[in-house]
Amino acid sequence: MATVREVTFDLLRDLGMTTVFGNPGSTELPFLKDFPDDFRYVLGLQEATALSMAEGYAQGTGNAALVNLHTGPGLGNAMGNLVTAWHNKTPLVVTAGQQDRRHIALEPLLSANLVELAKPYVKRSHEPLRAADVPGELHRAYHAAMQNPTGPVFVSIPMNDWDAEAEPFAAREVSHRSAPDPEALEKVARALAGARRPAIVAGAGVARAGAFHDAVALAEKLRAAVWADPNSSLSGFPRDHPLFAGHLLLAQKRLAEQLSPYDVVLVLGAPVFLYYPYVPGPAVEEGTRLLHVTDDPEEAHRAAVGTSVVGDVGLAVRQLTELLSGTDRQPPPPWERPPVPEAAAPMSVDYVMHTLSEVMPEETAFADESASSKPSFHRYVRPGLPGGYLTSAAGGLGFCLPASVGLKLAEPGRPVVCVIGDGSVMYSIQALWSAVRYGAGVIVVVINNKGYSILKAFRDTLDIGENVPGLDVGDVDYVKVAEGLGVPAERIEAPEALTAALKRALAADGPRLLDVLVDPAVPKLLG
Repeated sequence: MATVREVTFDLLRDLGMTTVFGNPGSTELPFLKDFPDDFRYVLGLQEATALSMAEGYAQGTGNAALVNLHTGPGLGNAMGNLVTAWHNKTPLVVTAGQQDRRHIALEPLLSANLVELAKPYVKRSHEPLRAADVPGELHRAYHAAMQNPTGPVFVSIPMNDWDAEAEPFAAREVSHRSAPDPEALEKVARALAGARRPAIVAGAGVARAGAFHDAVALAEKLRAAVWADPNSSLSGFPRDHPLFAGHLLLAQKRLAEQLSPYDVVLVLGAPVFLYYPYVPGPAVEEGTRLLHVTDDPEEAHRAAVGTSVVGDVGLAVRQLTELLSGTDRQPPPPWERPPVPEAAAPMSVDYVMHTLSEVMPEETAFADESASSKPSFHRYVRPGLPGGYLTSAAGGLGFCLPASVGLKLAEPGRPVVCVIGDGSVMYSIQALWSAVRYGAGVIVVVINNKGYSILKAFRDTLDIGENVPGLDVGDVDYVKVAEGLGVPAERIEAPEALTAALKRALAADGPRLLDVLVDPAVPKLLG
C-alpha cells in the first residue's frame, strides 16, 4: 500500500495545489521529506508572511492555496493574517504539524490545541481521528474552502501520520455555487425597474464571483451610480468607469448621507454596512430602499437594514440584467478627475498617488496597505480591470507586502505594486527575501510619513489630545533593510525624482523598494 504522504501528493496534484507556502519545523519535516520535483515550496521567513503569500497566490489563481505551518507557535504567528484571510473570504487550506500521536497524551514539547486555536477564523477546524483519514480530510478542507462563501479551513496533522499506510483517494468534483431564489430576484428587479434614481454598491463578492464585467452590464442597463463599499478587499467594479461614484465612508451617519440621493440602493457582494469610528445615525436615510445580494448567509443575517437575497452573486447579477429592460432615465454625471497636485517638497501624498496613476500601466494590480493615505490612493489610482486591487478587509497590518509577492507568483506577467505605509511595511518585511528568492518582481512603494498617521487621525477624531505614546516610528532606513534582504532600493525625497524611479522599478527584472518621503501632516480620518 501507499503511504499517507504519497496519496496526499497525488490528491494535491488533482486539486491543482502543487505550490506549498510555509515555514517548516520539526513536526512538518515528515510531510516535506522526499518532496516531489513537480511541487514548489515557497518559504516565508515567518509564518504570517507565508500565510499572506498564500492568500495573494489564491487571489491570483482563483484556486485554494496550501499553507503548511509549524504547530502551535507557528499557527499563533500566522493568526493575525489568518484573520485577514477570514474577512477577505480567501480560500486557503491551512495545515500544521501536530506532535506524534504515540505520546501526545503526555503533552510533549510542541504539542498544542491547534484545532481550538484556529477555530474562530476558519470555516472548519479538524484533526483526523486516524492517519488514514488525512487525505480525505484534506479533500474535504479543499471543497469547504472553495464553497461559497469561500474562506480558510484548518487541518491539524500529527507528524507520524505521513508514513502510515493509506488506500488511494481520488478527488471528486463538487459544485461550489448556490443559485439565489429566482422569485426573490424578480422582486429585486421590479424594485430596480421602478426606481427614479438607483445606485449600486459593488463589493468584493462581485469579484470573487467572477462578475466584474457583469456588474458593468447591469449598471449600464440601469444607468445607476456605482459606489465601492467602504473597505472592499477586492475591486468589484472598474474605478475608471464613468458610472463609478467613489468609496463609501466608514461611518454610519456619513455613509447614509452619501446614499441619501438614491431611492433604491442595490448592495452586491458586500456587508450592509462596514463602519469604523462610531458616528451614530440611520443605516440609510428615510426614502432610500435597500436591497442586498450576498453569497454569505451570516452577512445577510447581520445586515442593519433592507431585504437580503442569499446566493451566488455572479448568477444574481446576470439574472437581474436579463430581467431588466432598458431605461430612459438620465445617467448620473461622470466622475471628475481631481486636480493635478503641486510638485512640492516634502511631497504630498496626493502627488505620490497621482504620479503612480500616471506611470503604472493599466493592467497593474495594486496591493494597498496605505492606511492614512488610502483616501488619497482612491482619489487618484483607479484600477479598471479585474484583479486590479487587493487590500485587507480586516483592517490589520502586515498583509499586503507578502500578499503582493504571492499575487506576483500567481500572475508573473502582470505588474504588481504594493503601496504601503512606513509603519505597515515593518510587520512583514521578511517577504522581501521571498520575493528575491522566488523571482517575484513586485514594486514596493513605501509612503513614509515617519509614524502611524492613521492612529494620529483617529486620536484627533476622538479629541483626546497629543499625549499618546507609540505613534511615531522615526527615521528607519528602509533602503538598508531592503538591501539587507537582497532587494535593490532607493529613497525618494524630491518630487522630480519620483517618476524616473518608478519607471526604473517597472523596467527592473526583480523586486524593487522605493522609500518615498511625504509630508507628515495628519489627514482627517473621514476626509
